[in-house]
Amino acid sequence: MQSRVKWVEGLTFVGQSNSGHSVVMDGNGGNTAPSPMELVLMAAGGCSSVDVVDGLKSAGQAITACEANMTSERREQAPRYFTSVNLHFVVTGHDLDEALVAKAVGDSLEKYCSVCLMLGKGVTLTHSYEIVAA
Repeated sequence: MQSRVKWVEGLTFVGQSNSGHSVVMDGNGGNTAPSPMELVLMAAGGCSSVDVVDGLKSAGQAITACEANMTSERREQAPRYFTSVNLHFVVTGHDLDEALVAKAVGDSLEKYCSVCLMLGKGVTLTHSYEIVAA
């Protein structure tokens, strides 16, 4: 996998993925676009959400929606890396089995999500979930 990041102006950059997609990043803390750290947080939520949705569908669950809400804490001084991240999943569906939702969420963070597993080397990762009947 490859990607590239090109400086545009000021502290604005454009990243291009190997698959040809682009994203703007703002090094000014997100004034004009997501900051690189915001993208890391969104990447964790996106990667883990794929696991949760796929896991529940594979288990025969009638999932209709899934939302991941991430909260984090960062060091005050540079480098301002994350010290903790919580991923809270709101899973909506018909007659969802709570044990299967708990397993899908836990397995994602502990076994399958590449982004979370990388962050987990130096970040306290926690998760929670709630089920909404559709």
